[in-house]
Amino acid sequence: MAQRPDGASPVEQRAMARALELALRGPRSRNPQVGAVILSPSGEVLAEGWHRGAGTPHAEVDALAALPDGGAHGATAIVTLEPCNHTGRTGPCAEALIRAGVARVVYALDDPGDASGGGAERLRAAGVDVVAGVLAGQARALVGPWLTAAALGRPHVTVKWAQSLDGRAAAADGSSQWITGPAARADVHARRARADAIVVGTGTVLADDPALTARDGDRLFAEQPVPVVIGTRATPDGAAVHAHPRPPLFYDTRDLAFVLDDLWDRGLHRVFVEGGPTLASAFIAAGLADRVLAYIAPVLLGGPRVALTDVGVPSISEARRLRVSERLTLGDDLLVVAERDDDAHRVAERDELPHRVAEHDGNPPTADSARASADATEGES
Repeated sequence: MAQRPDGASPVEQRAMARALELALRGPRSRNPQVGAVILSPSGEVLAEGWHRGAGTPHAEVDALAALPDGGAHGATAIVTLEPCNHTGRTGPCAEALIRAGVARVVYALDDPGDASGGGAERLRAAGVDVVAGVLAGQARALVGPWLTAAALGRPHVTVKWAQSLDGRAAAADGSSQWITGPAARADVHARRARADAIVVGTGTVLADDPALTARDGDRLFAEQPVPVVIGTRATPDGAAVHAHPRPPLFYDTRDLAFVLDDLWDRGLHRVFVEGGPTLASAFIAAGLADRVLAYIAPVLLGGPRVALTDVGVPSISEARRLRVSERLTLGDDLLVVAERDDDAHRVAERDELPHRVAEHDGNPPTADSARASADATEGES
């Protein structure tokens, strides 16, 4: 097969695009969605596989299982994620490929896990030809939320609030509709639609009875976040959240780390918090806010109803300093987007970048775009 400069042939590029499609058949969870294609030495597809959930065979082992003994000898394995090199509920995929006699492995993304990574090195040590980074951009666009969660050790959390110029979330009598204008509110709904879960506290549910949907004008966006309500008070049976297109989740706890851990198990990797000053402050104080969206309106309210309360900062030397990543004018309002700035969050931001680019151009990346990219490069070898 003709080789591209990056070491992958056009046939292998197309097989990777197919593997990305297969990956999406698997469930979203704490484990990654991974797809695999086994090619004969001449480039024919011998088998396909994908990871079907925790405790089930990984994608490459799933594909190998479709072949008779010796059926993969001399073959090429195309995998969307570096074959793992550790024993968990299943054995190391790198060892399974070596035992099967696979001669070549082409993968898209490195495994970010400290324990599970290193499969490529093990394969090379066994004499297997390994090519990394094939359609890496498309693969990262498809599994970026999982990569972000893997880098953080929990779902990525965005905390949003709207405030007056003097930092108030409501007037003295509690009224807050609306501090910001329609352009800012439309931006919030668009960002809700890109989240996996939208989180509020029971106080917000009882005070405002929010629907927690993502709306495009009078219509719902096709993609809706799962509504999550945190708190010990009961949600009334007639609350609007019960009419949400996605079944709501209720957590009778104030343990935010527990909630995030459960959401991660459910495959909800991007969490959008907009539950009022108490919940926003709790996430920040616990060190669980990765991104802040502050919608600032040119209005003065005064009074006691501040946008944030106690966030665990007793003195200026302990201030939670963030890095501003975006400033956006929305009608008369200003959106300031700020991120935590440490090694884990820089990795997380890199993994999420393809999603943010797609949000701006209006075209979310799909496996079809990966296939188009592979087809477009076929004549370049």
